[in-house]
Amino acid sequence: MQSSGHRFRDVEHHSLLAENDSYDSSSSEADMAERVWFIRDGCGMVCAIMTWLLVVYADFVVTFVMLLPSKDFWYSVINGILFNCLAVLALSSHLRTMLTDPGAVPKGNATKEYMDNLQLKPGEVIYKCPKCCSIKPERAHHCSICKRCIRKMDHHCPWVNNCVGEKNQRFFVLFTMYIALISAHALILCGFQFFSCVRGQWTECSDFSPPVTVILMIFLCLEGFLFLTFTAVMFGTQIHSICNDETEIERLKSEKPTWERRLRWEGMKSVFGGQPSLLWINPFA
Repeated sequence: MQSSGHRFRDVEHHSLLAENDSYDSSSSEADMAERVWFIRDGCGMVCAIMTWLLVVYADFVVTFVMLLPSKDFWYSVINGILFNCLAVLALSSHLRTMLTDPGAVPKGNATKEYMDNLQLKPGEVIYKCPKCCSIKPERAHHCSICKRCIRKMDHHCPWVNNCVGEKNQRFFVLFTMYIALISAHALILCGFQFFSCVRGQWTECSDFSPPVTVILMIFLCLEGFLFLTFTAVMFGTQIHSICNDETEIERLKSEKPTWERRLRWEGMKSVFGGQPSLLWINPFA
């Protein structure tokens, strides 16, 4: 390695792969792009399923307990369309976050042939991850759950069963935003429903019995309050990180930036893509 004119730094002093080990980075990345990215983590899969079930539960209570029995036709139609559209956007954002490669570095690319192709400057230091045997780009960190090095890794979120990194941070931000919106909407509808039932007859404000209606709405209020608090804080944290061009891991480790930080507006455009438009909030784009 000394003859190549650059230094190779290994955290645990693991050796490189043998020169005769075959590794084709272009074919590996192509194969990875063709496959659906999915992390087989038991805890993450349970959390992801719970997220969907909680959103479906909220949609059931809002639609069948509060809106359909309402005598105000336009109140039911407008709120029903709005809530279900937000729910679809939230679940779509969740799917895109979970099934999108967050920026994984190809495994086992720490070969002499690969490094010769990097055209490194003399004396330049490169880092090898001893866990997945890959050359770590700047700002990449290894995730013990994904078992990969992730570019600009912010954190691993079990609720989306994936890391939040360079390629899926936008979808994660949209997921937190839409969950916060439907949680706030559900809490507002619960407030109107309680007021309507107390003022009128409980037997007329819902197709379910009064005890069942109260229990369903109390659970929805608790769910809405917890999810609103969690996702609103997470949304604010993500926007702050994007504007400061700093990941959560870098902030917690107090890493000194060795890169040129983007301006706040440039950071937003780099994550959401291009100039501000409705595509920024579209998880299908």
